[in-house]
Amino acid sequence: MDRVAIVHDNFLRRVAARDFPVSGGAAASLAPEDLLSLYRAQVLSRALDLQSRVMQKQGQGFYTIGSSGHEGMAAVAHALRPDDIAFLHYRDAAFQIARADQLGGQDMLRDMLLSFACSAEDPTSGGRHKVLGSRALMIPPQTSTIASHLPKALGAAHSIGLARRNRPEHAILPRDAIAMCSFGDASANHSTAQGAINTACWTAVQGVPLPLLFVCEDNGIGISTKTPVGWIKASMRHRPGLRYFEGDGLDLHAAYSAAKAAADYVRIHRKPAFLHLRTVRLYGHAGADVATSYLPRAEVEADEANDPLLHSARLLDESGAATADEALAIYEQTREAVAAEAERVVKRPRLASAADVMASLIPPPRPCAPSNGPSAEARAEAFGSDMAQIEAPQPMSRLINWALHDLMLTHPETLLMGEDVGRKGGVYGVTQKLHQRFGPARVIDTLLDEQSILGLAIGMAHNGFIPMPEIQFLAYLHNAEDQLRGEAATLPFFSNGQWSNPMVLRIAGLGYQKGFGGHFHNDNSLAVLRDIPGLIIACPSSGDEAALMLREAHRLAREEQRVVVFVEPIALYPMRDLLEPGDGAWMRNYPAPDRRIGLGEVGVHGDGNDLAIVTYGNGHYLSRQARHDLAGQGVDARVIDLRWLAPLPQEALIAAIGERPVLIVDECRRSGGQAEALMALMAEQGVQRSARLTAEDSFIATGPAYAATLPSREGVVQAARELLDTGKPQPAQ
Repeated sequence: MDRVAIVHDNFLRRVAARDFPVSGGAAASLAPEDLLSLYRAQVLSRALDLQSRVMQKQGQGFYTIGSSGHEGMAAVAHALRPDDIAFLHYRDAAFQIARADQLGGQDMLRDMLLSFACSAEDPTSGGRHKVLGSRALMIPPQTSTIASHLPKALGAAHSIGLARRNRPEHAILPRDAIAMCSFGDASANHSTAQGAINTACWTAVQGVPLPLLFVCEDNGIGISTKTPVGWIKASMRHRPGLRYFEGDGLDLHAAYSAAKAAADYVRIHRKPAFLHLRTVRLYGHAGADVATSYLPRAEVEADEANDPLLHSARLLDESGAATADEALAIYEQTREAVAAEAERVVKRPRLASAADVMASLIPPPRPCAPSNGPSAEARAEAFGSDMAQIEAPQPMSRLINWALHDLMLTHPETLLMGEDVGRKGGVYGVTQKLHQRFGPARVIDTLLDEQSILGLAIGMAHNGFIPMPEIQFLAYLHNAEDQLRGEAATLPFFSNGQWSNPMVLRIAGLGYQKGFGGHFHNDNSLAVLRDIPGLIIACPSSGDEAALMLREAHRLAREEQRVVVFVEPIALYPMRDLLEPGDGAWMRNYPAPDRRIGLGEVGVHGDGNDLAIVTYGNGHYLSRQARHDLAGQGVDARVIDLRWLAPLPQEALIAAIGERPVLIVDECRRSGGQAEALMALMAEQGVQRSARLTAEDSFIATGPAYAATLPSREGVVQAARELLDTGKPQPAQ
């Protein structure tokens, strides 16, 4: 029999008979009027769950993962303030409804039905997904996340303390706010959750303010896999730096009392806490899930007998807030109101085109106060002894360092964070002296956890900071790529542009390091980044352009709310010479602080009409060498530096190519590299003669063979001659 109908019928029958389940007898902590208000929120959440299944059967609704059994989260909302940022578990409709009641002026009944129907009028996502979330309610939207929101909740919590003494222009969280994130007992086992909780403990033990409340809704099962009895409590109650609280989410008094104690602790002490809340899961995991197919019927029925709405009806009856008959009337009236509104909502417009769907991929620009940059005196003080060298040509690493100095001087909301970026000054010295000049609150040495580094940045961006996190090596990004793909890049999309998390992610990467590190320290694959919608990828090849592009990347984050990945070629950090040892031809002067290279601008070197070499990063360096060698053979080539790898600067690139044959030099692998998209572009644009030279589909070796699988100066010359000599595209090498 349909378990949804069974739970519904049980509620009607048992409340009418005043056959209520017994709870632990928690002391009354809520006034009768608050009990009644929270019960109404719980009932609306339940009615919406029921209606979502009706809408799905009608082909008018598209999401049935509900909140039934977790309605006790309404009490958690009541224990928090509406301006406490909340990153919610997907079963927390009752929390959002109760918070809306706190604030007033919200129509959660209609808003959530619009979301179920994927209507373009859905105020949260604009019809792109059924998500909880609201800008007015300080709830950033989440999809069906499995713990991936915990790291950014940690970042938001950390930002509250930093904003007390360095408040960003676009800060949104009050000085005494806390951050809350909720998740299920199964999600607590995910590496992302464990990393975030560990980072919170690591931070708190050092005395750093971190007002963060973890709420674990423990229903004892993850889809079909049971959580061992006592597992959450045993694994969380003795974590250093983390205060443990527990409560019964079936009983509003008990849930509110525990949530209030936990929230007060976090707010007063500015330290993290873990609230372990007992819940049950009703109806199975989602609409198509039949719990009795993998659980004994007796266990399913035991949870159904503990329906939190039955407990709440008992509390109302005991307190005098509402009789059993009145509780039933509220339940039925709410169901009728939801069903009636659903009939209207399914007639509202939905997204109809690709343009409609994609309209929120790119967040809207935001107004920013103008800045004239730092004074000469401030620069002299910050740069210190470096000022004596600032007019002399320098390698890339030094010029990036100076660009970071200027950005941090100009924009106090700019922060750096990552492994070893502070006291050590980075693995390659790129962030040297920044820690001592700007302090540990703005140049943050993190623990070794890429998920937490990116989550820290995402959460701090929520509160108006401009984070510039660093991933120490490109291959390490794979430990945390979902923080970009599933969190940072999706937030504007799923919030209809209402929320954003702008940042500039710096990554030291690509190949050509001589004899160092092999695969993990020489990684030449950007494929994981290239297909993330809305993401900007920048890759400079010379020091002056690195400074100019970094300023543009920062502007894109600050003013246009974009997520930018800034890939810095490690092998070019120290590069001084181009053609001969000692020529110093790859050194550059530091450009004036008010200059930058705009998104979509390509670099053009040479006016030769014989050939266009399209490249980037280390490939640009090699192609400039090859251009010199080709000139000695009578070939006059133009080298075009892409600079921006996503979105590809198509118009500028095609204009720079003109009528020339094209050789694409891609230091990334043949499969999944930039050359694939570039060759497709050449075909689409009718370029008659094109070829590509790429790296092999291989990992990179340590030792003398470090460059054996990569394009070389000689290889570029050979590929160019073959293209020109045969007049037709050649196979990749």
